[in-house]
Amino acid sequence: MKASVEIETATRFGFGANWTHFLATLNEDRIAQAQASLQQMLRSQSLEGLRFLDIGSGSGLFSLAARRLGAIVHSFDFDPQSVACARELRHRYFPDDEQWRIEQGSVLDRGYLERLGPFDVVYSWGVLHHTGAMWLGIEHAIGRVAPATGRLFIAIYNDQGWKSHAWWFVKWLYNHLPRFARPAFVLTVSSVTRLLVICKYAIKLKPMAAITPLVSRRERGMSAKYDDIDWVGGFPFEFARFETLEAYFAARGFSLINSRRSTSLGCHELVLQRTESVVR
Repeated sequence: MKASVEIETATRFGFGANWTHFLATLNEDRIAQAQASLQQMLRSQSLEGLRFLDIGSGSGLFSLAARRLGAIVHSFDFDPQSVACARELRHRYFPDDEQWRIEQGSVLDRGYLERLGPFDVVYSWGVLHHTGAMWLGIEHAIGRVAPATGRLFIAIYNDQGWKSHAWWFVKWLYNHLPRFARPAFVLTVSSVTRLLVICKYAIKLKPMAAITPLVSRRERGMSAKYDDIDWVGGFPFEFARFETLEAYFAARGFSLINSRRSTSLGCHELVLQRTESVVR
């Protein structure tokens, strides 16, 4: 089934439509924050000459950030509206650039991935848990990391046990609501959730912990408004414990070189270095 048909029939959240609105808020400050986020997590001030694969490029912001840091970028996304977003950013900032390629494609399509070849940096932030086949997507992402020196930067939702299963239902419900009811649903869910989080950490006398997710989004140049829509509506939805992810990658020849571990609703961020010489 074509991507546009799947989105229209509400079998998955329309990420591209959300990113289209986000582009109206994009400015130099947000772009600089995205660049700084890549530099910090990858522990590299420059990506000059490195091949950078953006799996599920979304708005195209981090493809743009990587390109500004000197990378040779290949962006792809399953959602045609997300592809259009990345192309719009390339048109704005790197018109007719031959070192930033943008395509529509699926991370679940092994043949497509294999045709792309290896990359020095494979980036997929908050994407693979929305494919409906997260572990297959992870395997395909692993397969694109160059031997010996290639790095993988991935973010996956934290497994919170019953809470994650409750979030699965919230996201499923959002995608089955009439369109006119969705904004109010997002506002209600996000407001109640934030209130509960504030109360939880106030009781624990840790008020700063309640704002950590908001700080993280700002550091990445993202928008709280459009992240909330993604957060409530993003479906399909899967999740994993940090230890499970770390062990999974270690068994496939990767060592952890940087990370941010989520303890609540957010994503675990892992930057991994390939330590074996074989590209799957």
